[in-house]
Amino acid sequence: MNWKKFWVAAFLVYLVYLATMFIIHSLILGGYYMRPEVAGAFRPEAEINKYSWARFVTMAVFAFFFTFIFAKGCERKGIMEGVRYGVYIALFICFVTSIEQFIIYPIPYVMVWYWIIGGLVQSVLMGIVAALAYKPKAS
Repeated sequence: MNWKKFWVAAFLVYLVYLATMFIIHSLILGGYYMRPEVAGAFRPEAEINKYSWARFVTMAVFAFFFTFIFAKGCERKGIMEGVRYGVYIALFICFVTSIEQFIIYPIPYVMVWYWIIGGLVQSVLMGIVAALAYKPKAS
């Protein structure tokens, strides 16, 4: 594995992850989260902000392993490989965790689908970035 290119790819995936989290959860769903039937399921905003550091750490860990797994299985098939990988990861993680959260927390069922669709778009974008950025040296 070309570690220099890997770290560049992982960093770019992290940046896309940060940007899409902001767009999806602040800009698109932020108002929805304020609805009474939804807001009660979450910590108060001040408390969430207190733990923001943990979110950045877990996002970095996710970006590392997202890129690492892609790099290990990379077949050098271009952007469509990244799209396919993003779909697999979204189904594996976003679909499962969103349904699990619906079971555990008193959230509206439609929010689960917002998370799944948002996670799918997010994962596909990260997969495309990984496919474009990670180009291992030819052996």
